[in-house]
Amino acid sequence: MFESLSARLQGISERLRGKARITEADLDVALREIRLALLEADVNFRVVRDFVARVRERALGSDLLTGLNPGQQIVKIVHDELVEVLGGARHHLSLDARPSVLMMVGLQGSGKTTTAAKLAVRLRRDGKKPLLVAADVYRPAAVDQLVQLGDQIGVEVHTRPVGTPALEVARSGLEEARQRGVDVMILDTAGRLHVDEAMMDELVRIAGIVTPAETLMVVDAMTGQEAVRVADAFHAKLPVTGLILTKMDGDARGGAALSIRAATGLPIAFLGTGERTDGLEAFHPDRLAQRILGMGDIVSFVERVQENVDQTEAEATAKRMMENRFTLDDFRNQLAQIKMMGPIGQLVGMIPGASEMAGAAQEAVDSGQMKRIEAIIDSMTAEERRRPDLIKASRRRRIALGSGTSTAEVNRLLKQFGEMQKMMKMLSGGKMPRLGGGLGALLGR
Repeated sequence: MFESLSARLQGISERLRGKARITEADLDVALREIRLALLEADVNFRVVRDFVARVRERALGSDLLTGLNPGQQIVKIVHDELVEVLGGARHHLSLDARPSVLMMVGLQGSGKTTTAAKLAVRLRRDGKKPLLVAADVYRPAAVDQLVQLGDQIGVEVHTRPVGTPALEVARSGLEEARQRGVDVMILDTAGRLHVDEAMMDELVRIAGIVTPAETLMVVDAMTGQEAVRVADAFHAKLPVTGLILTKMDGDARGGAALSIRAATGLPIAFLGTGERTDGLEAFHPDRLAQRILGMGDIVSFVERVQENVDQTEAEATAKRMMENRFTLDDFRNQLAQIKMMGPIGQLVGMIPGASEMAGAAQEAVDSGQMKRIEAIIDSMTAEERRRPDLIKASRRRRIALGSGTSTAEVNRLLKQFGEMQKMMKMLSGGKMPRLGGGLGALLGR
């Protein structure tokens, strides 16, 4: 979502970092470019105005223009102010009560029901016992959707017969949560296609019954500045405590995500991506600011790896790598694990210094290149996967035919794998290959 903005800001940052001396005129030019980049990304104009004014004030007020490495220090100021715009610190859910009620609100189509299931997955991973309550009694198939998601993730869903009022569903759900001794009750409420009084009044009455510990508003980040207006309308009627921005993997300009915290005063709790039930990550303002400025986000990257990769298997694979015993079977398993960790472009963007490769990485996935690599490996015999040197011309033709690819693609994969083995050999010998060697092999560069 932030690809265009990130590219613009990174270009400005690089020019600033490269200057040993910066004049006030240089600063004005850079700030004008930053202002245009933010406005083009659909960031609220008041937020942009205040942001640029604060950066200018801090840069001039601390005599940075005459100090050591002024360009790098200005980039640091831009980073710090971006973190402030995004909320400063992470919003932690209030889960002291038992059960703690998390009331999900938002417009229809924002991804509220799917997000409720994603939140249940995340809370269970954190050691909590969740219960989903299907109180969206108006949207056709909303209850069935939540039940199916509950079956998929292995979380109980409380429902009532068709025609039961939403208030009664919420009340009976709270009773069941208490009886079951669950830690968290996630209440999926009804949305509308627009904000209306009847909808708000019902939500207010439901809140009065369940007394939510958190009222989380689910916002479609693709709706731009309309998301800010909707959040304001909900917050005027309900004690909204946090926001969840969905569809963050979309191709919108992302301005709403950057300005909604500053414009509404509401903290962003989570970011949602895709339809996968594990596609919900805690929102860390400092980490997102680092990603946007091309600084990477190695902490989130490590957390993603820890959540999706079996530690024992990873250690065994690492040992085989260092001993130069890495096979095509290992390579195939690595690809499968990478796919489990989410969009590869997003992952590459978390690696410091590799953000410029994120687009190419995602393009390789979107074009089906990874699937073709998997098909080629799957078309080899067990012995060929262990010893690629056995694969001569006739075998390459057979593998290409079996995988639905060409011999050129088979040749390219074998060449890339050979380069990876050489890289592993260099690592085992204490030499450090250039950054991107392994990524380049994966992308077919």
